[in-house]
Amino acid sequence: MCGLSGEIRFDGGRPDIAAVERMTDRLAARGPDGRGLWSQGPAALGHRRLRIIDLSESGAQPMTDPGARLAGVFNGCVYNYRELRDELHALGHRFFSHSDTEVVLKAYQQWGTACVERFHGMFAFAIVEQDTGRVVLARDRLGIKPLYLSATPERLRFASSLPALLAAGGVDTSLDPVALHQYFSWHATVAAPRTVLSGVRKLPPATVRVVQPDGSHHDRLYWNPVHTRRPEFAGLGADDWTDAVLDALRTAVRRRMVADVPVGVLLSGGLDSSLIVALLAEEGQDDLATFSVGFESEGDEEGDEFHYSDLVARHFDTRHHQLMVPSDRVAGALDGAVRAMSEPMMSHDVVAFHLLSEQVAKEVKVVQSGQGADEVFAGYDWYPAMAGASRAGAAEAYIDTYFDRSHDDLAAMLQPDLLPARDTSADFVRAHMAAEGAETALDADLRLDTLVMMVDDPVKRVDNMTMDWGLEARVPFLDHELVELAAACPPELKLADGGKGVLKAAGRRVLPRQVVDRPKGYFPVPAIKHMAGPVLQRVRETLTAPEARARGLFREEFVDELLAAPNEHRTRRGANTLWQTALLETWLQAHGIR
Repeated sequence: MCGLSGEIRFDGGRPDIAAVERMTDRLAARGPDGRGLWSQGPAALGHRRLRIIDLSESGAQPMTDPGARLAGVFNGCVYNYRELRDELHALGHRFFSHSDTEVVLKAYQQWGTACVERFHGMFAFAIVEQDTGRVVLARDRLGIKPLYLSATPERLRFASSLPALLAAGGVDTSLDPVALHQYFSWHATVAAPRTVLSGVRKLPPATVRVVQPDGSHHDRLYWNPVHTRRPEFAGLGADDWTDAVLDALRTAVRRRMVADVPVGVLLSGGLDSSLIVALLAEEGQDDLATFSVGFESEGDEEGDEFHYSDLVARHFDTRHHQLMVPSDRVAGALDGAVRAMSEPMMSHDVVAFHLLSEQVAKEVKVVQSGQGADEVFAGYDWYPAMAGASRAGAAEAYIDTYFDRSHDDLAAMLQPDLLPARDTSADFVRAHMAAEGAETALDADLRLDTLVMMVDDPVKRVDNMTMDWGLEARVPFLDHELVELAAACPPELKLADGGKGVLKAAGRRVLPRQVVDRPKGYFPVPAIKHMAGPVLQRVRETLTAPEARARGLFREEFVDELLAAPNEHRTRRGANTLWQTALLETWLQAHGIR
């Protein structure tokens, strides 16, 4: 797990090494264990290393293969790298390290861009063909590892975070109206390739991009799971599906044990993280470190679920750690979390993850985490309403149920020059829902959430918050084979038992029943949800700051209404509109965007 950066010139000039160094230094938190630079001809690569696999200097990056005339930088982990290494060795390749990075380079030499189809893992990488000048960029199937891009006719820059690109300079930081429309429609999610900045894009998940020396490029989508019933699963009953899901999850958890350092678990006490603990215990992992975070109560709302995490920790005899955060610390902690965001993220648990990751990183370098299960197995309470729609009506049901607000509502919020003429967010959903490969309305809903919404909300959130402390988070529920299996699972089995029915059935085989049958938690941060004093003061300062007034992003009367009644204005699903609004402006100010 690391941070990568680079620049490729298309105009015959040399890359700006100083800019690559600035990007690399901005990524220091992602890779505190090593720093490297490489340059030849029109290309330069930078890297910050977090030592997880092959702790020796042989695994340092940027890595070159003199025989193949390749240079590359890699972020992530290929969990089946040992098996691939054996296969490549049998094909005649020789290795100088025991790192998965070298396996990526040899795999590319052997199989070209098709190598990505053999990787089980999370990854983003850049490979330079020194003889041809071509550059290959790739991202894992579910976008767990980020890759941001900033292009001009003269050059392309890329990095593991958006702030690293800003550090290089020369970025168009004007706001993208379509991205803003998505941000305020989809709980701060902006779908690839866009970001809120017009001059920064992100490589979409499951994509390989080949960039030619003249700057032209072509993309290949190498994975797009079908959400339909498959012939090989015909005749399976509910118990058979439970067996299949549990076996696939066992494999996913086992794969993510691969490391040359200890692996812990972020344990919320919910079904998903508790299942990971149970399956690690099944694998015989002793002295497992687990970690939980909670917040001081506000407005009669509890801010922790320690009862459940303690229950799981005792049951499986883990070495458990709790972090309780008082409300008066949330406002101060917000600044650090916002600086760690590659893009603005409004979910309350951003602060929780950032604070927890700081403490966890003092104990371990790698954790497994339960993100993704709700999107993959239909765990959220809005899915039944969407599932009741016809296949033809799936898009409108999704828009009515999921969107924060209407296009007309946005017109009352944003200045006219920042509002697209059309409801571009609804257009996006309608196009996605209309594509083939999803059988029912719920299949189409889950496909959109798994391949788009999840990638640029919870998945990105976990990566940004953990990596800001040099902590690698692995997400077994996003093992691509488990996702493919879940996509084929009959919708009624996922909707059963209040949602995630098939996963709950699997949980009852390995967990205490009170963990499986508990009410679903949503990890509240009451100080934010209820705009506790210090948080509200921070929000007021942000929205009335000279930078905010100069930017003129929002209509003045809209901001005045929010500040006059901080807790009254809510999105369709109950989120605080003031918080969503202020978070965007806070992020822009924190990253020096004028």
